[in-house]
Amino acid sequence: MNDKVADSLIPYDEIVQEALRAVVGRVLRQVETGGGNLPGGHHFYITFKTGAPGVDIPQHLIERFPDEMTIVLENRFWDLKAEEEYFSVGLSFNQRASTLVIPYAAVTAFVDPSVEFGLQFHVDADDVPPPEHDAAENDGDAPSAGDITERGDSDNNVVTVDFGRKK
Repeated sequence: MNDKVADSLIPYDEIVQEALRAVVGRVLRQVETGGGNLPGGHHFYITFKTGAPGVDIPQHLIERFPDEMTIVLENRFWDLKAEEEYFSVGLSFNQRASTLVIPYAAVTAFVDPSVEFGLQFHVDADDVPPPEHDAAENDGDAPSAGDITERGDSDNNVVTVDFGRKK
């Protein structure tokens, strides 16, 4: 028997990643349609690559988070707009109002800890984990970044897609 796996001419991993990112857009559109209010105890942690094409965030955030950043959508956010390719949202950082524009293609994780649901996206082809960074600093009382890992990874509701690309 041959143990070699043939290279696929169909980019399954890209297709699945795109479909799962569409889930993020659909959830954010539902919140936007509901007047920008999160239903019940739902709240979101969204991690994204700050240097990805199309990301538009204030320079002080880029300097603080040069690779990756996690934002929290829970109590204090406004003007959520979920478009086809990106979303924008108003958040406060150290009492400074900011508008962030984030393409779905830049999102690396989406977690709703209230229902232990999470999506993680494969972004780096070399499987190099992103460097550690400080927790999100959105104003308000949000759980620490460690809570995301514990809740998100403790259940089978976390979807991670990696088709084991050849190196």
